[in-house]
Amino acid sequence: MTTAQSTVDSSDLDVQPTPLALLLLGREADPRSERGVECPGDLPSPSDPGLVERARAAKERLGDKVFVLGHHYQRDEVIQFADVTGDSFKLARDAAARPEAEYIVFCGVHFMAESADILTGDDQKVVLPDLAAGCSMADMATAEQVAECWDVLTEAGIAERVVPVSYMNSSADIKAFTGKHGGTICTSSNAKRALEWAFEQGEQVLFLPDQHLGRNTAVRDMGMSLEDCVVYNPHKPNGGLTAEQLRDAKMILWRGHCSVHGRFSLESVEDVRARIPGVNVLVHPECKHEVVAAADHVGSTEHIIQALEAAPAGSKWAIGTELNLVRRLANRFAAEDKEVVFLDKTVCFCSTMNRIDLPHLVWTLESLADGKLVNRIEVDRETERFAKLALERMLALP
Repeated sequence: MTTAQSTVDSSDLDVQPTPLALLLLGREADPRSERGVECPGDLPSPSDPGLVERARAAKERLGDKVFVLGHHYQRDEVIQFADVTGDSFKLARDAAARPEAEYIVFCGVHFMAESADILTGDDQKVVLPDLAAGCSMADMATAEQVAECWDVLTEAGIAERVVPVSYMNSSADIKAFTGKHGGTICTSSNAKRALEWAFEQGEQVLFLPDQHLGRNTAVRDMGMSLEDCVVYNPHKPNGGLTAEQLRDAKMILWRGHCSVHGRFSLESVEDVRARIPGVNVLVHPECKHEVVAAADHVGSTEHIIQALEAAPAGSKWAIGTELNLVRRLANRFAAEDKEVVFLDKTVCFCSTMNRIDLPHLVWTLESLADGKLVNRIEVDRETERFAKLALERMLALP
């Protein structure tokens, strides 16, 4: 077949690109999306040798007006300027505890900055150094898709007995949906408590957007079976499930996952055990179920850090989470004779987290110091009201 013969005019096809596809192709921009938005402004060159000093000087000019949050998965070059470090929810709460800070600079991703805006005061301004720093997992559940899912559950006659539980790693829209429909938010460390609460309110759970955290918590921590879980695929009619399958399930898991943690495999675990005798395998609960089942320990980023802090000298650890954190932990604990390695042989940074680099941070701090507000993340009042309701239900968990 010649090139001319294989060329097809797209106008002849009855196919329309989805909004997400347009974003991925760089042909549209949506501030409510987790990705696909270019960062405005002229960034300093990444080769500028004075970047560290410029960041330090701008931060000093701002003084108490700025509070910099650094997620565990951030680059070391950025983390050095963070006033506090932690996971997404801890950082959002830390921001809320600093009402005197006019600017909250969130070195993380879009959904984290949204959560900080929801929990901080109206006079505080949350800034994301790069608007294109999103989360592929959060992108896997849009407000329109979840509303359609709820219609499917309603048609199946089960919506009234289904309680939504949404992972913190979700957009403000999804958190608002959860709050509006009587559900709660969870983190990777309190997912069991959130599910226990949900089953006290209803008979079934719709877990958004990470299927692996939902499945691992239900099966590993709560004693359910894999057969109690079904996966709702938003790209298939009725989620790819029959009404009977929906009615019989205890856990309706959204078909979403973390692009970083989803890369770890059972082969990764078997390989590291063969290479490092006596190694402790410690993984994040966003990993696949077979990886979690084969690991020695499972926990959130905060749990991983605490486990290594408490580990005896001479112990060996293979960690299944984002590489920036693993590398930082390896360097930190080397002096205590603790060997820390990345679970997989393949280097795997979180690409969207890594969009927050020193040039973006310098540009942000210098702009704020010059009185120019940039890259503000602001959740509308209606969305904020219901999202905050879902977050407050989580905070009230025993």
